[in-house]
Amino acid sequence: MALPINPVVLIPARLASTRLPNKPLADIHGEPMIVHVWRRAMEAEIGRVVVAAAEADIADAIIAVGGEAVLTRPDHASGSDRIFEALSTIDPGREHDAIVNIQGDLPTVEAAAIRAAFAPLANPDVDIATIAAEITEPAERTNPNVVKAVAGFTSGGGDGAAHPIARALYFTRASAPSGDGPLYHHIGLYAYRRAALERFVEIAPSPLEQREKLEQLRALEAGMRIDVALVDTVPLGVDTPVELARARKMLAPD
Repeated sequence: MALPINPVVLIPARLASTRLPNKPLADIHGEPMIVHVWRRAMEAEIGRVVVAAAEADIADAIIAVGGEAVLTRPDHASGSDRIFEALSTIDPGREHDAIVNIQGDLPTVEAAAIRAAFAPLANPDVDIATIAAEITEPAERTNPNVVKAVAGFTSGGGDGAAHPIARALYFTRASAPSGDGPLYHHIGLYAYRRAALERFVEIAPSPLEQREKLEQLRALEAGMRIDVALVDTVPLGVDTPVELARARKMLAPD
């Protein structure tokens, strides 16, 4: 088994946010948040990194630090639609065979987690790969804002080097599976085979996707295979001023 040979990392970002307007440009120690995400993606050393920007201000911030950005339509319904447009623009010759999608509001994501999300694509049967971490806070087990990945891992948490991988059977906001044992917090970082992304964006929203408000269920309902790699920690997603303050504290220079 071997990984795709020419992946690209795409980071979708848009200024529209109801809880934290203009959040990709929020300052974190002198640099916009989107630049921090771009740096983490570069550190992962998976391949070419491109920010799929809905607005020119985001693209300009990336270009200013020597990065690559492409403008996309501002009205996309999802990040997967945005990265598909970006991919079509930057790679009309279809040279990239896999796409790693990193949300633009994860400034604390670790390079190792990005690499872990890519790793399951070494199995040719896997269409889409993602990551999860074992839930350690009891309140998160029943919190509907913490999405659970239902997968039959045969060992405990990742050890920082080798990350257990299991096939995803479901994703849910409920507490699942039942019974004794760990639950896993799904982290919305994905790697797609190119053909899988092209197929995914053509599929209509599915019943379970609409019920749970979880886009990845569309792929499962369509019979696509998603594998999950287990990592040690959940990166901080920045959606509110409080979370922005936490990110600034976490990324404070030593």
